[in-house]
Amino acid sequence: MALSLRDKQIATIKRILNLNAPLPDPDAQDAVTEPTSTADGAIWKVLILDDDARDVISSVLQVNDLRAAGVTVHFNIRTARHPIPDTPSIYLVAPTAENTELITKDLAQGLYSPAFLNFTSQIPRQLLEDFASSCASSGASEHLAQLYDQYLNFVVSDADQFHLNLRGAYHKINSSQTQDQELDDLINRIVSGLFSVVVTNGVVPIIRCPKGGAAEDIGAKLDRKLRDYILNNNNKETLLSDKSTSRPVLIIVDRNQDLTPMMSHSWIYDSLVYDVLDVRLNRINITVPLDKDKPEGGSKTQTYDLTPQDPFWAKNAAAPFPTVAEDVTSEWARYQADADSITKQTGSSSLDDFESSQFASQLKGAMARLPELKARKANIEMHMTILENLMNGIKQRKLDEFFQTEEDLEKLSSAQILAIIKDSDKGNEPLDKLRLFLQWYLLTEQEISRADLDSFTQALETAGADTTAVKYVKTVRQITRMTMIASAPTQQATQNTSHLFGGFSGLGSRLKDAGLGANLGAIEGVLSGIKSYLPTNSDLTLTKITESLMDPTNASASAISKTEKYLFFDPRSANARGTLPPATQSRTHQSTVGRGIDATFGQRRQGFTEAIVFPVGGASMDEYNNLMEWAKRTSAAGTGQKRRVVYGSTMIYSAKDFITTELEPLGKEST
Repeated sequence: MALSLRDKQIATIKRILNLNAPLPDPDAQDAVTEPTSTADGAIWKVLILDDDARDVISSVLQVNDLRAAGVTVHFNIRTARHPIPDTPSIYLVAPTAENTELITKDLAQGLYSPAFLNFTSQIPRQLLEDFASSCASSGASEHLAQLYDQYLNFVVSDADQFHLNLRGAYHKINSSQTQDQELDDLINRIVSGLFSVVVTNGVVPIIRCPKGGAAEDIGAKLDRKLRDYILNNNNKETLLSDKSTSRPVLIIVDRNQDLTPMMSHSWIYDSLVYDVLDVRLNRINITVPLDKDKPEGGSKTQTYDLTPQDPFWAKNAAAPFPTVAEDVTSEWARYQADADSITKQTGSSSLDDFESSQFASQLKGAMARLPELKARKANIEMHMTILENLMNGIKQRKLDEFFQTEEDLEKLSSAQILAIIKDSDKGNEPLDKLRLFLQWYLLTEQEISRADLDSFTQALETAGADTTAVKYVKTVRQITRMTMIASAPTQQATQNTSHLFGGFSGLGSRLKDAGLGANLGAIEGVLSGIKSYLPTNSDLTLTKITESLMDPTNASASAISKTEKYLFFDPRSANARGTLPPATQSRTHQSTVGRGIDATFGQRRQGFTEAIVFPVGGASMDEYNNLMEWAKRTSAAGTGQKRRVVYGSTMIYSAKDFITTELEPLGKEST
């Protein structure tokens, strides 16, 4: 089975923690390896991170993983630290002047020795020379053991999902107030992040992107950066030189190709988690009562991590919410049966009794299963708490009704949309009505007059919504309508909903019977108002673009016509590189591709089994799930031709965050 992007990033990080020595088994990502010894026999290490590197590592590894690799303690590079003599230190930081100054200061003061330096992206030559000069003059160089460029300046949030941790990128690219240098710096940062993804993935891709705008600018600069890397790289063992490997296609598009997935309501578990709960870097913060039996006695914030080792999340993240609610009870019943089989063997009343040493003599076999059973219980209870909060959010905000309405949104009339906005029973979150309207506004083929738009904005404001974003969406509607591709259902859900959801309304009582009534006491009332919907399989615009470039023989004619003139970059080809477009092109949507790149314009309708899909300006869980579902649905069964799609962007947003972070600032700038 092919390694995912997450597997490959974990392997890179573990190699760094192993002092850049090869891992015993690079494919065994979960294996615990003994830390490599240094020349003086020391094996325990100190890890020094900046904020960006902390985000990269915390998304894929936990503290126990660091300890297994020999890291006893980790610090932020900006915090005050005490010396730990004769202890090797691993630095993983961005290549900035501030960080190199802090490293030089640490080494000059002898905080740690030796030091193994790792930069999350390539350090500029001038900065490297300045750093070397500073180390030599301060005497810090004697403590320096290694210096590596690691290409890790991207965050992996799922097996094949990543983001560059760049909030506000969509706003900067589309704002007329962004200075050229600021825009150029942003484009270069995006190129650097994508370059790191390509290096980590291990194969040089074919790059496809539309002419004009930020997508072309990024594609052209990435093509040049990859060419230079291939020409200048002396490591003959690099995977980038492996011509036998099947090459993926890297599809770069502007976010304005289709804004609707950034605002849609979804019925999928992970999408709901992002929509309803507070999620950042795979960590969920939930407010829970201090005492479940006395909710009026105050509350606390409970934190949960969605890790790669979470079996329930791996199984259900992309499942419809009602299916997840059913599965959690099945998992609890299975756990309860396993726990009962152990307690019956020993005559104890519960697993908690095994903490007592009096059972140790008779429990050798049972005791071996205790850690696994307790981990299962904690995992199930975590997801039950998450589900309880989701169900409360669904009922309070009427999310099931918004989801159902959006299934055929473009067919609704302006009068129907206005009636929904004015309906006081449509949940307690005005932003949901704004999201519904913005999607309809972008999708509908009806002409919307200024008077009609004023009526909508007034109704939204009366409902309590901030309509600042509408002003900007109005300016891009024309572009969006030209680039979007109709999303007719490709396959209706065929499940028997009465069978699938027959016991759904009784879920609360079953949880209580399972012994979880204490923390889910109100679940029955919550579930009673939730309707059981299954989403239809409708391919979104980006999915259709991906299909037209990966599988053109089966793609629709409309999708083919949209991508027929996409630029084609092959960093391995001998063609001239041409000239790079200026930064201003990123927002003017003009194309200035130089000679040599023009020669590869609109050609080669070839198929691919792997793709990296990158919308510039933001990503959503809804769009990610749509792409994954398409890849799974269209993979040739029994032939070994499995499609793999890696999805990433500048940032992964919830709908609320995208509107407030990206659209509202642009709306304030619109006249």
